[in-house]
Amino acid sequence: MIQPTYPAARLVADVVKAHFARHIGAARAGDSSIVSEAPPPIAIASIIDAAFWASLRREEGQAPKISLAFLSPEEARHPLLFASKLPLVPALLSKVAPAVERPGIHLGVWQTGDDFYVWGTTREVPAFCLVVEVVASGLIVVKHRYEAFGKFVNVAVLEGDQIKIVDESVGRIIPDCPIVVSSLAGAIDHKSPSGVTAVMIQLAASMRHHGRGGALLVVPTGTETWRDSIIAPVLYAVDPPYSELSQLACRKNTDPDDLKRAVDAIAGLTAVDGATIINDRYDLLAFGAKITRRRGNPPVEQVIVTEPVEGSARSVSTPSQLGGTRHLSAAQFVNDQRDAMALVASQDGRFTIFKWSPREEFVHAHRVDALLL
Repeated sequence: MIQPTYPAARLVADVVKAHFARHIGAARAGDSSIVSEAPPPIAIASIIDAAFWASLRREEGQAPKISLAFLSPEEARHPLLFASKLPLVPALLSKVAPAVERPGIHLGVWQTGDDFYVWGTTREVPAFCLVVEVVASGLIVVKHRYEAFGKFVNVAVLEGDQIKIVDESVGRIIPDCPIVVSSLAGAIDHKSPSGVTAVMIQLAASMRHHGRGGALLVVPTGTETWRDSIIAPVLYAVDPPYSELSQLACRKNTDPDDLKRAVDAIAGLTAVDGATIINDRYDLLAFGAKITRRRGNPPVEQVIVTEPVEGSARSVSTPSQLGGTRHLSAAQFVNDQRDAMALVASQDGRFTIFKWSPREEFVHAHRVDALLL
């Protein structure tokens, strides 16, 4: 067996195994039919190691983007099986990457004795299956899902020599923590009435995915006070409010593909200069809106900044230190409209959720980059 040579892979292996063991144990306490086992540290380290070194290679000038799932062929539904087992080595992973880089396709990895091999591909993985994804060169995410068709939850993010372990206790330790942040961190599994992943999480992920940066303002349904913080007239106002996403989110047995298309349509509007505005039922109110300070209100000078990562220090910062104009205007909007929330994506992939904290009487900036990778 080839020993892992990427130091971070060895350092994080025991922590990741403990995470899986804890959650599998908790799940078994409520459902005796669960038979999943926590992946051994050597499997975790070996898969991360192979993924990391593969991410640094190039195939026809392109960096590989792959997802590796640790499960046997027998555990997979409708697996695509290779005629021969392939060794788990970076050179092979980079070669096969173009065939499996589309979202939802995982290379299946299993072991015989001390050796690990790639047996084929699968589109479905069971609950608590270890998944290691190559996001970019040197950027690796370790994740799993609580149920076979649930949302993935990040466990750890490794970038070079930097390791971020997601802190699931954010909902308890951060005052007035938004549900979307707790859910992203895996502290709760918050779902819409249709039984699919929370719409707000999908919107955040879609905003980040288009890569152009953007701001999404979420205001209470039935109120108009948000207009005090928007320059009139709004060039791209929507009247009546566009309600397709709202209707799909509230409908039972909604087709996930239909919901995703509606989410992407709204998230795509955030790429337009200015802010996109929806209410908390997901009705679209406007896009391309310019934020202004509410008359009579002071400018926001400082915000509390936290990141749901173990060992991350809470800090106080100016909004401009978090990013550019989007961050400053979003913080000002939340400071003036204290029952609203602002989601801001940067072009470099950073993502921040601004929310007013009544207990601290401060705008709180929740950095959730590691949760959306």
